[in-house]
Amino acid sequence: MTSVVEIAVVGGGPSGAVCAERLARAGWRVTVLDERLVWEKPCGGGLTYKAIERYPFLLDGPEPKKLIRDVVLIASSGHRAHFVLDRPIVIYSRRVLNQLLLERAERAGAQLVQARVCEVDTSGARVALRMVHDGRSAGYRTADFVVLATGARNTLLPETTPLRPTDLEQTLGYFIPVVSDTLVVKFLPQFEGYLWSFPRPDHLSVGICGKLTQTTTAAMKRHLHAFLEEQGIPCQGRFYSHVLPSPAAQTLRHRRVVGRNWALVGDAAAWVDPLTGEGLHYAMRSGELLAEALLAGAPKSYPERVRAEFSADLEFATRIARRFYRGRFLGGAVTVRMIQFIQRSPAFRQLMRDLFAGAQNYRSLKRRLWAQLGITFAEMAASLFRQPPPDVAETPAE
Repeated sequence: MTSVVEIAVVGGGPSGAVCAERLARAGWRVTVLDERLVWEKPCGGGLTYKAIERYPFLLDGPEPKKLIRDVVLIASSGHRAHFVLDRPIVIYSRRVLNQLLLERAERAGAQLVQARVCEVDTSGARVALRMVHDGRSAGYRTADFVVLATGARNTLLPETTPLRPTDLEQTLGYFIPVVSDTLVVKFLPQFEGYLWSFPRPDHLSVGICGKLTQTTTAAMKRHLHAFLEEQGIPCQGRFYSHVLPSPAAQTLRHRRVVGRNWALVGDAAAWVDPLTGEGLHYAMRSGELLAEALLAGAPKSYPERVRAEFSADLEFATRIARRFYRGRFLGGAVTVRMIQFIQRSPAFRQLMRDLFAGAQNYRSLKRRLWAQLGITFAEMAASLFRQPPPDVAETPAE
């Protein structure tokens, strides 16, 4: 690749914006094309400690955000566990977060263009992009390389395949004008997904996610409305629905995400935690890793860079996700036993803190669980002699 390269980034979300910023700062000509540029995406908007550690400006800047330490997990049995994070989750409105990242890209020298790209042709010497705006043709643009950051339902797929229904999950919920300082997650019996209440700066994002092929919208709405009633949250906000990646292991390992003059990043590449649904850290980091590969003149090294950084861990997560949501341990559901362990074992509670922070990866999780199993059971046994047994474990941050 030449020393000066013209890049088109299709999609102005976190992955596209971070990639654009990194390349523009290196002096490359970068254009970001997006139909809306800044919009509210229906997800929690939570950034874990590993994301904040990598991108500290997300914590230090003046933009409105919510720092959450209080977490409540609820099992399908009704058991509840409360714990306090020693490293907070930082929650943004996605509109605010997207605007922040796009402004950084623009200050670095990227050009922002509001237009929808409806066709990408990568067969020529330069990539050709056909655009529309307000329903009318907006002409063509060309570039040396195109970065596709267009989400899970991306249809701009040169030389690769779309995500299958088994690689997707549906989310739906409400933005509700209520404030809170507690993040709540509830699990359902034999359901690969969960309900949540994520406190944003001026409202709650309350929703449910589930595998696209294993549930229906009507069933998810019933679960969601029951959760709202149970939590005492009024069902009076704006409704949302969206499709997100929830990839299988073979998709993460084998799906093509880069070619001679194109690459997929973020949700379009399915870089999402299949167990928790966390995607923001992987979106931003994938955009940065692609930029590093391009700057090194080796775009085809992008998948190896991602695998070394995080995709091998995500593959491992796919192998345990079904067992986590549907499996049984010691005669009860895994999620029920997990919450009981959090209630009664300080060692297990710390493990969960580390998982929420992103400080504990999946590949070493089993080893840590076995290493502290004796301590966990000893703490469980000791707690049984305490009267009354704790329904909620309130442990201060260390």
